[in-house]
Amino acid sequence: MAIFLTDRAAARIRDFLQKQPDKQAFRLSVKKTGCSGWGYEVGLTDTVNEDDAVFEHKGITIVVPETVLPLVDGTTVDFVQQGINSSFVFDNPNAKGECGCGESFTVRDVANA
Repeated sequence: MAIFLTDRAAARIRDFLQKQPDKQAFRLSVKKTGCSGWGYEVGLTDTVNEDDAVFEHKGITIVVPETVLPLVDGTTVDFVQQGINSSFVFDNPNAKGECGCGESFTVRDVANA
């Protein structure tokens, strides 16, 4: 099981971590939301819980709750900038569809889905 970062995503996360030295890792999670079911949540963290999976990629520590790992396993996180807008985007091999606005996704039949 793994989570991957593009060079752009790693650079952006590294920049965020440098600006918040009390944070040590990038946390990726999902929550039930939107019209398709699941929405991504990202942030920085200084805490690794007992039920978290921890990955290293491109020098970044990535923390994912084990309960949502089946929904995001194999996901590549990218960072895109279009004009004045910028955001993380996700290439999730477990997603079988997304809502029209791109805020949520559905998954193939995996545990906890």
